[in-house]
Amino acid sequence: MQIRTRITLLFTCITATILFIFAALIYFSAKESREKEFYTLLTKEAYTKVNLFLDAQVDKHTLQEIYRNNRKILNEVEVAIYSTDFNLLYHDAVDIDFVKETPNMLKDIRSKGQVHFYQGPWQVVGLMYSYAGKQYIVTAAALDQYGYTKLDLLLKNSSLIFILSIILLFIAGRLFSKRVFSPINSMTEKAQIISATNLDLRLETNNNKDELSVLANTFNQMLERLESSFDAQKSFVSNISHELRTPLSAIIAELELSTIKERSTAEYKAVIENTLSDAHKLVKLSNSLLDFAKASYDPSEIAFRPIRVDETLLDARQMVQQANKNYRVNIHFNSEIDDESQISVNGNEYLLKVAFVNLFENGCKFSDDKQCTVNVSFQDNNIVLDFTDNGIGIPSKDLEHIFLPFYRGENKTRADGNGIGLPLTHKIIQLHHGAIRIQSTVDLGTTFTLAIPHL
Repeated sequence: MQIRTRITLLFTCITATILFIFAALIYFSAKESREKEFYTLLTKEAYTKVNLFLDAQVDKHTLQEIYRNNRKILNEVEVAIYSTDFNLLYHDAVDIDFVKETPNMLKDIRSKGQVHFYQGPWQVVGLMYSYAGKQYIVTAAALDQYGYTKLDLLLKNSSLIFILSIILLFIAGRLFSKRVFSPINSMTEKAQIISATNLDLRLETNNNKDELSVLANTFNQMLERLESSFDAQKSFVSNISHELRTPLSAIIAELELSTIKERSTAEYKAVIENTLSDAHKLVKLSNSLLDFAKASYDPSEIAFRPIRVDETLLDARQMVQQANKNYRVNIHFNSEIDDESQISVNGNEYLLKVAFVNLFENGCKFSDDKQCTVNVSFQDNNIVLDFTDNGIGIPSKDLEHIFLPFYRGENKTRADGNGIGLPLTHKIIQLHHGAIRIQSTVDLGTTFTLAIPHL
């Protein structure tokens, strides 16, 4: 069932329920009012008849004749008068006698003073009347045909109006929901034509701050993120293709040249060394891409546990110096470690090691002395790592792009690289809820400052 239909039905049901309760209150109020008014009328008629009989001394036959004549054209009140010892003194029509007074009924009237009750559809009033020092029991009964007719008419009209109201409410609800959902339908139609080829399209929004505007703005923001993601993916694939093409083309060229003619052992050895160097570049690029993919996982899918940063730094230094014999990495602690939690973080050891290796290698390869120093200090909530080198520095115009994948600045000619290391390091530090900051001066050196929350 469509939301529009559900809203229409819900709107109709709620309003119909309110109308039903309102109509029921009116009907039962009218019913109760009719009953009270008719009991009051019966009481007045009882007093009138008993006064005529006892005080005015009107002949009973005359009173009975009046009752019979009136009864032909209207529902006349039937009155009966009894003494306290239950002797019948007067009755409008003994032959009719709708009330059928019994001794128990008369005793109840005498004990209570006044009673109201129904005898079938007839309403009956029983009361005590005092005259000349004597007590009399009087009953008055009649059928409120006029009142019942009005109640039936009220019930029929209310039912008819209620049914018509439900129909009108459903139609109004349908039109109302159509108007309400018109912007949503427009948004749906626009969203259906948005695909990977036209992510630049956006949903129309107005200046209102209603829920639909918020929804449209949120959807447009999502489209902007998707467009950026698609553009980044295209750029990423293009850069990967370029980075892979260069060493592969070099390998193919070296091998093809080696097969053109016979060469000496030294020449074949040179070809193999060049090919092996390019293969190593491919392996390094592949490993960097795999690490970049791991760092891009959903954080919930990455295993985190308490690890010591000092041990991870030592492992990273060992890896760097084993791969590059001329690199030198120094680790200094600016203060003593009072508590193991100061030097421990909740993180992924492999990814942190990759980040530290990248910063060590980056500092060493761009420095003439091939050295990089890391200073470890502690703040209230963070471990602060300063990776410093005395290298060629980074121009200020390159600093804002330094964490973009495959971006390489003006110093790219000074050392081999693929533009993955620093973006990967930045992503890993963000994954560990840390921050990274760069300070660099051309020809003086660069410092990467990492702040990672400790346990």
